[in-house]
Amino acid sequence: MKRNAALWALCAAMSSTSAYALLAGAASADTPTLSYETVLTDLEDPWDMAFLPDGTMFFTEKCRGLSVRLPSGDVTALLGMAGTEGYATTADDLFCEGQAGMNGVAIDPDFDSNRFVYVYSTSSLTEPGSNRVIRLAVNDDLSGVSDRTDIVEDIPYKPEASDHPFGGPGAHNGGRIRFSPGDGYLHVTTGDIHGGHVPQSPTLLGGKVLRIDRDGNAAADNAPPEGFDPRIFTYGHRNVQGIAFRPGDHNPVISEHGPWHTDEINVLFNGANSGWDPRPNMAGRGDCPDDYCGYSPNQMEGMDPEERAAWMPMTDYETYPDAMVPAWENNNLSQGISGIAYLAGDQWGDWDGKLAVGYMGIGFGGTPPGQRIDVMDIAEDGQSATATEFPLPMESGRFRSLVMGPDGSLYAAIDEGDIYRITPN
Repeated sequence: MKRNAALWALCAAMSSTSAYALLAGAASADTPTLSYETVLTDLEDPWDMAFLPDGTMFFTEKCRGLSVRLPSGDVTALLGMAGTEGYATTADDLFCEGQAGMNGVAIDPDFDSNRFVYVYSTSSLTEPGSNRVIRLAVNDDLSGVSDRTDIVEDIPYKPEASDHPFGGPGAHNGGRIRFSPGDGYLHVTTGDIHGGHVPQSPTLLGGKVLRIDRDGNAAADNAPPEGFDPRIFTYGHRNVQGIAFRPGDHNPVISEHGPWHTDEINVLFNGANSGWDPRPNMAGRGDCPDDYCGYSPNQMEGMDPEERAAWMPMTDYETYPDAMVPAWENNNLSQGISGIAYLAGDQWGDWDGKLAVGYMGIGFGGTPPGQRIDVMDIAEDGQSATATEFPLPMESGRFRSLVMGPDGSLYAAIDEGDIYRITPN
């Protein structure tokens, strides 16, 4: 799909100013008041959640593993990582480091018949480690898992520290997995692992969104450029932290974490390039620390975000004039954009069908941390959006995951160890 570069640049400029200038403080005639309750507490870095229709909730903790909360409130620890205790099963090859570990979880659309649950986790089975999508069979009473099958084994993992902010092992690890309610394919989001050549690589699966079937095979109609791994749906990403599917057409929408500037929301289209290319010695740049320009220039210091974005753009239209235009850009800020979910149901009033977006919050060089949830209204063409801040009924936190529950409430997991249920009244 081709686009006019000048039009796209104009759309991008408009989207970067759309959110708070238009809607901050504006109260709709039909927006809900909110209440909350704490569903789980004292967890260790809860990362993701997935629900069965009866309210059973599978959830992951980054350095511990996969557990399930029953409708009664009882919790069973199902699959533990190396060094954990109290789990029905442990897998000694699964480990955590930095941002890597047990991340996303998804439930098979045919769970009632096949009992499959999927997780995205880092494994030591291959050197120097890799991220994997693992399929598990859950037993009838939800007390254990078996029949582990690693359906994707070759998503890159960062094994060593580098000279960058947050430069330790495991950085930029992606990790969200979701089944599309439209085509039934599993979508897998990955990160660039601080590898300058990774996002635009045709064969490395970092900095990509994959679209696969339940056995890990490429969706038949994936359309990446010639020579690319056929599992690739979109490429040229930095660190995709959230994915959801637009009501009606089920088009995938992602949240992409920015480099001291420019968090993005993107509406994806098959085979597209998101335009992130942090390689040195291209696009007018010279050498960069450890061959990665993602935080340059002045990577450890604050500077004007527009100047930084011009030097190392999140979406490089000059090099890639057909790159996707973001629906929304975070006003030249990077504030730790993360999980997203579409709100659904009449109880949400004017927010029914709008996208809830979570932020973990990063304060750097004068950037406001911005721990919050936004509600976004994305244009039908996917190239602009407006946003308003969600009035939190509880204290803010590092919002890692947002998931709609079958009860019509929004569930939010924060890094501090809690999972909340936010209910519109």
